[in-house]
Formats: sequence, C-alpha cells, structure tokens
Amino acid sequence: MKPNVLTVAGSDSGGGAGIQADLKTMLALGVHGMSVVTAVTAQNSLGVQGAWELPAEAVRAQYRSVVDDIGVQAVKTGMLASAELVETVAELLAGTDAPAVVDPVGISKHGDSLLADSALDAVRTKLLPVATVATPNLDEVAQLTGVRVETEERLREAAAAVLAYGPRWVLIKGGHLSGDAVDLLSDGTEELWLRAPRYDNRHTHGTGCTLASAIAAHLAMGRSVPEAVTAAKDYVTGAIAGGFALGGGIGPVDHGWALRRGLS
Repeated sequence: MKPNVLTVAGSDSGGGAGIQADLKTMLALGVHGMSVVTAVTAQNSLGVQGAWELPAEAVRAQYRSVVDDIGVQAVKTGMLASAELVETVAELLAGTDAPAVVDPVGISKHGDSLLADSALDAVRTKLLPVATVATPNLDEVAQLTGVRVETEERLREAAAAVLAYGPRWVLIKGGHLSGDAVDLLSDGTEELWLRAPRYDNRHTHGTGCTLASAIAAHLAMGRSVPEAVTAAKDYVTGAIAGGFALGGGIGPVDHGWALRRGLS
C-alpha cells in the first residue's frame, strides 16, 4: 500500500502553491495525498487578492475524518492564518502518531501576509514544539525569531534560534541569499548543508509548499529526516529548473518533472 500523507493548508486558486502544490508533489513522489483546507484564497500569478479562513470546527472535522478512518504516515502544515487555527492544528498534531513537517507560512511569494500578527506567538509556543521538521525561509525566521540572515555564515544562528522553540529538526532555507541555493538542516547536534545550483528562473511560486510536502512524502516512506530532506531538495531543485510562465506574473515550479522522467 502507498503511504498516506496529509496536507493541512490553504487553497491556492492559481494552482501553484498551497494544497494544490502539495497534492501534486505527493502524486509525483508516489504517495497518497489527502487534504484539510484551512483557508480559501483568491490568488493568481500576480498575488493574493483575498483570503477567507475556515472555522476551527471545520478544520478539526476534516482532520478527524481523514486520520480516524484512513490514517496517516506523515502530516504537512502550511497556511494556518489565525492563532485559533494554529492552536487547533497544533493540538491535532500532538495527538497524531506520525511525523509532522511544519512550513510556518507567513508571507506569500508576492509579499502578501498569510498569517495574522497575533498568530505568531501561537506558532512559536504551540506549533513549532510539535514539529518533526520546521522549514522556515529567511523572512519567516526573521518574523519568528528576530534573527536576520544576510550571509551564509548566519544560517547556523538562525537554526539555533528556531530550535529554541522546540522542533526536533529545522531546515533553514537560504534561497533568498546570493550565490548557490544553500539550506541548513540541523537538530542542534547534527548538521547537513544542502547546496544546489541557482537557476535563472523567476517562476518559483510554490517552492516552499513543494519542498515541505516532498519532505513529508519521504518521511512517510520511512526515510530518516536527513535522507528525506536530501531527496526533497533534489526534487524541488528539478521543479524550480522547470518553472514555467503562467499568467502575467510569477509562474509555478514544475511539479510533474520527475514523473515525466520516471524519477519518482
């Protein structure tokens, strides 16, 4: 049987990020993807025109419906919007015997806020402590910890600042730095530096969602965190290389590249 992986995230009507990107990634990597919708966005290649969060009751009901009947081998979280939803999802994760990949989504690719300021403390004190792997980008690191990373040397400081909130592992995504795309995976003792070439391609919408979902997929297959993150980095690097124009703004990464090459 295929492993089951659950995404708890917002809907991206443009199909490049959010639950749409998560489910495409899961399909490409050979796991069965399931979803709990936390919010609906009106979103395209130019930005986010509107967002409407679902009631905590609806999120809880979706989660229980899937987990209690089908079961999960890994869970990935994305856009959670409000403190109430963050706390609800953290409570659900704490009661689920499966690894959790937390992508602490705060700001969209276009600079639109996807998390209320009032929810930041709930992310720090409720959500990060139940994460197997947290995957913040540099803007999210600054938002959560105040640590601003402008050079590769400060990635270790950023990792320590996030780990202080309690996740077992953190993957600091250094994609906003110049030079190669460098990420740092750390649990406070073990470190893994991941490097990939930087492609001259502006069409990178959905990169963070895709990476977190790929990590969850590989964890569901029984891989260790370092193995899962390494495989996910390879997958997302190929997806970025294949990013394509869509609409008048920033297009999405290519979730299907591995399927077409038979590399899933």
